[in-house]
Amino acid sequence: MDAIQPHRRRVDARWPLRVAREEDVPALEVLIPQSVRALQAPYYSSAQFEAALGPVFGVDRQLIRDGTYFVVEYEAEIIGCGGWSRRQALYGSDSGKIDDEAMLDPKRDSARIRAFFVHPTWARQGIGRCLMVACERAMIEAGFSTVDLVATLAGEPLYTSFGFTVVERCQIGLSGGLSLPVVRMTKRLSRYNSVQPRIDTDEHQ
Repeated sequence: MDAIQPHRRRVDARWPLRVAREEDVPALEVLIPQSVRALQAPYYSSAQFEAALGPVFGVDRQLIRDGTYFVVEYEAEIIGCGGWSRRQALYGSDSGKIDDEAMLDPKRDSARIRAFFVHPTWARQGIGRCLMVACERAMIEAGFSTVDLVATLAGEPLYTSFGFTVVERCQIGLSGGLSLPVVRMTKRLSRYNSVQPRIDTDEHQ
């Protein structure tokens, strides 16, 4: 994936998405550390993000099983991923989630935005925005009217641009006595007037 070179003309393109599959997990396990180590470096120490890799930053297979996780590909390589959830957990990988995984009730609960990562070569190419539009449309279709998330300091500007507001600034405890400053944010959902991003489907979904 390191050899991928972006075509700058695609900055404003609506990236085609597809729903993630179990066979994507090995590629996601490569992409996520690449994204974290490059894009989180201006905001966290290497000790912080290395301790967060795994328990906080990692693959959550439940999102894939639920069909609420998307990937963006370029020339058969996954260069971005992100999704939403109808379950309680706000963050965490398979091994690191501490929240209950009970299903949320759209009539009284907020949906979740979860696990956005972009290959550093493709940062600021509109991938995160395209994933957000797809997630918000899917959450509305599922009956949710509000959404919560826990943002990294690097991710906060993207979510702010989508109308999320800060609920609190807090810390996620890590091993070795370290902690990761994060931002809990929320938003009331409303239907977009923009064109829906294309989501490729196939028989594996």
